[in-house]
Order: sequence, then C-alpha cells, then structure tokens
Amino acid sequence: MIDPKIREQYTVTIGIECHVQFKTKTKLFSGADNDAREASPNTLVNHIDFGLPGALPVLNKEAVRLAVRASFALGSEPQKFSKFDRKHYFYPDLPMGYQITQYDEPIVLGGSITIEVDGQPKTVGITRAHMEADAGKSTHPAGTDYSLVDLNRAGTPLLEIVSEPDMHSAAEAKAYAKELYLRMKYADVSEANLYYGNMRFDVNVSVSKTDQLGTRSETKNLNSFRSVEKAVEFEVNRQIELLEKGEKIVQETRGWDDAKQKTFSQRTKEDAHDYRYMPDPDLPPIVLDQAYIDEIKASMPDLPDDYRRILGEMGIDPKVISDVIAVPETAMTVKRVYEAADASHAKRVAFWLMQPQTDDAETESAPDVIPAQAGIHNYDANLIKLSQMVEDNKLSSTAAKEVLAELLKTGNDPETIASEKNLLQVSDEAEIIKIVDQVLAENEKASTDVKNGEMKAIGFLVGQVMKLSQGKANPALATELIKKQLGI
Repeated sequence: MIDPKIREQYTVTIGIECHVQFKTKTKLFSGADNDAREASPNTLVNHIDFGLPGALPVLNKEAVRLAVRASFALGSEPQKFSKFDRKHYFYPDLPMGYQITQYDEPIVLGGSITIEVDGQPKTVGITRAHMEADAGKSTHPAGTDYSLVDLNRAGTPLLEIVSEPDMHSAAEAKAYAKELYLRMKYADVSEANLYYGNMRFDVNVSVSKTDQLGTRSETKNLNSFRSVEKAVEFEVNRQIELLEKGEKIVQETRGWDDAKQKTFSQRTKEDAHDYRYMPDPDLPPIVLDQAYIDEIKASMPDLPDDYRRILGEMGIDPKVISDVIAVPETAMTVKRVYEAADASHAKRVAFWLMQPQTDDAETESAPDVIPAQAGIHNYDANLIKLSQMVEDNKLSSTAAKEVLAELLKTGNDPETIASEKNLLQVSDEAEIIKIVDQVLAENEKASTDVKNGEMKAIGFLVGQVMKLSQGKANPALATELIKKQLGI
C-alpha cells in the first residue's frame, strides 16, 4: 500500500469509455440476430459479418433511434449530421480488417451526468458518444497453442460513450459507471446486462504531481461496478509506486484479472493516426430532421433523477431510494401505485419490492425484472389492496410479506390468499377479550407488574395473546384490551 502522505502528493485523473449494446433485434449493418447470449459459436453470422468481398452494410434504423434516445439520457441532443468511418486494425476477430465506427462527426457531442459521492454532487462531462460495430471474440484455451474465434458478436450495435477526465477517485468512477448504467436502462436503450457484456467499461487512469496530466493506462472490458473501482485503485497504486522509484509510466492497454484483483499489460496503446481513419464509402451520412428528433424527445420515459424526485416526495430515505431505483421495474411500479393511491401505499410497496443492492457479479447478472412483467393480472391494484389490508389491521406486516410472495407467484387476490393461508387478523373485540381474560388469569405476576407501572410486561402479555390466537389477534387491539381489563 502507498503511504497516505505520498498518495496525497499526486492528483488522480480518470476518464471512462463505456460500450453500450443497443437492444435491437438485428446487428448494426446486417440482418443477423443481435442476441448472442446462449448461441453456439459462429451461428449468428452472415456475409456482412464475415467480411466477404462485395458485401455491403445496411444501417439499422432502430439503432439510430436508440442512439437519439441515449443522447437525451446523457443530457445532450443528437447531431443532425453524423457519418461513419473505417478504423483499421488487423486481428483475427475482425474479418473486414477495419471496424465501422464514427470518428470526427459522431451522433452525440457533449452532455453531462451528475453523480453523488459521500453526499456531495459532482458533474462528469460527456465528451461524445458514437455508434460502432463490435468485433468478434477471440479465446485462448489454457494449455493449448492455438486461439479460437467466435464472430457472433461481430457487427453488434454499440454506442461508445466517452467521458471527460473529470473523475479523481475510485469512488467517483464507480458512481459514474452505476449512473450511466441506470440512464441506459431507464431510457430503454440497452438491456445493460453486465454479465453478458451489454455494458463494458474501459477505464483510463493517470497520476501526476503537477497540473499537467500524467501518462495514462487504459484498463479494458470491465464488466462490474466493483471491478471499475478496484481497477482504478490498483492502477493508482501501481503508477505511484513506479514514479516513486524513478521509473516511467508506459501508455498501454491493460486487462483486469478479477481473481488476482490486479491489472496486467496487454499491448502498447495506439494513437488515432495508427488506425488510418477514413470515411466509409459504403455508408451515407446520417441526416436527422428536427421533427424526428422532437418526436423521440417527446416519447422519452422518466429517467433516474425523475424517480429520485418522486420517491423523495414520498419521504423515502435516500439509501432506500437507491435500492428501489436499482431495479427499474420496481421504481415504475412504486410510481404507478403513488399515482393510483397515495404516498403511504407507495412507500409500503417500495419496501416490499426493493432488493438491497451489492456489487457482486451475481447480483449484477441477476434478472432485474419483477413478476409484474410476466403479465400478472391487476398487479398494481392487488398491491394497493394488500397495503390497505395492512393499514386496516387485517394483516400483520409479517403476514403481508407471506401473502406478497404468493401474489408474485400466482397473481391471485391478496384477500383470498390471506384467507386460504389462515393469516387474516382477528379484530373482533368480543373474541379477543376472551383470550385476553385467559392470558391475564394464567399470568398473574405479569398482570400485577403492569398494574404497578411495569409497562415492559405488557409486551409479554400481548405475546401470549398472539400465541393463543395462533398469530391472528390484532396486536394493537390486544394491547388496548389488556390495558382496559387491568384498569390502566
């Protein structure tokens, strides 16, 4: 570990490039399927993806629409004129010998994202976002002297979002990655499943003792928020250690070894001129008219900040808000309940449905859909009805969670579920008073203690009432009747 006093002498500068896979049915320039998650190698490929001579790309118009949506989610607007270029490099998983991308005239210029770290807001600028076709995937089986190439991802439609170098700590980098993920999810631009590589982060890190930026390294293909944070921490320490020894930082591309929690050198970093960019002669420029842009802008859904405001109006704690927003379908459900009923029902539903978030890969790869999307009939109305049953003391909070679990599985009426499971609370005063009288008779010492002002003992008596009623007695009513019977 670096001595904190030495660490303080260095300014850390971080920029992030994020590749977002558009949720289109087909690839960016071919009619091949865009969902390669469970496909066998080289089964989602056609003549364009193989780079066969004479194969001409045709732009996927849905990818353009999603890029325009992404521009609004990034706090920007799309450029009315943008074009495609060829980025030349030679690698087995790039059969054309070049990648189709956008170089000097991308579809998005500018924008910003506001994050919060340690309770303090910070704005991270967006330099640009451009569309490009992904390369294939090379694998290198351990213990062999050959590599395998899978071209299923070749041509996958991507939006590369390039931040300004505005971040200065691992925590800020992680917060930015999380917020970018949420923006793309809520804008419905991408499935954004980190496990399947729908979003990948390339993190650029440099350290310097002066106002001049240091030599940067780029750690590529990070697919979790935790790995973004840990890769930054490792790179900062590695670079400071080298500089303290009098050595130089090499501008290079590095990989991330998650098992060892360290980066490793892959290749020296190329500059733009090494790629010999040129306009793609097979693709016309993209020209957007204002009516098209306005139509998409008008159809934009609520974004994370809109939900933060709405949930804040309900008086929900900021930490809980973060957990609710982490799953878009949950946040949308809570908002609908708020609009259909009131804040008290919406808050209760928020606590029922939220899933506390961690940075484990398993959590990030888990399905972020709650059963409402499976088509549960009267889903919102049943949640409101269940909340009302709790409010009316027909169900305890514990019993309500049991009913909810069944509701999410079957979609049945909550009152029917509660009745079938024998969970409905008894609020019949005459019935409960019989149980109270029995409990007081069998627990004279506790009854005397309560009469003498030892109010802690009343909890024991209520517990006995609940036990005798098999949990069905309304505890508030039981407490009231105990006090009444004891004359206090």
